[in-house]
Amino acid sequence: MKISAFDIRPGNILEYDKGLWRVLKTDFVKPGKGGAFMQVEMKNIETGTKTNQRFRSEEKMEKAVVEPRKMQYLYNDGSGYIFMDNESFEQMTLSEDLLEGQIGYLLPNTEIQVNMHNDRPIGVELPPVVILEVVEAEPSIKGQTATGSYKPARMETGITVQVPQFVNNGEKIRVNTVDGSYIDRA
Repeated sequence: MKISAFDIRPGNILEYDKGLWRVLKTDFVKPGKGGAFMQVEMKNIETGTKTNQRFRSEEKMEKAVVEPRKMQYLYNDGSGYIFMDNESFEQMTLSEDLLEGQIGYLLPNTEIQVNMHNDRPIGVELPPVVILEVVEAEPSIKGQTATGSYKPARMETGITVQVPQFVNNGEKIRVNTVDGSYIDRA
């Protein structure tokens, strides 16, 4: 299936340069001169090598034919991340390498989509938004609630998100899983 360069999202699996590549990061770039393009960081699923590629707006990319399966994240047993198929109730262990950049958005009992290619897992697609609890943030200073400044806050999963000054410890917030940005309070 062909998709536009601007439709590439983290977690997508692309057929590129005779291999399967998982998209790790995307960045839309509109230079002052010339046409817009997508800067895409990808990792080869078989070899583990990473590359950065620029795709012009008119380019079409081949999205790999994958079989999506709805699964539920259960827990991390130290050797991998355990997921359960929602239909067959079979459990599957995925390595940390396969989930690179996405671990910080996984909470137990979260339903996600695991992409299968020839009956083997090749990546996961997270929901676009997750709700996480703030476990560590600097206290807000009275009167700073209306400013546009942000502060770092550590979430329950270990990732750090830039949040507005009024967000405090123990609050739940919505986080965009594409770029890791704060959306609003939950």
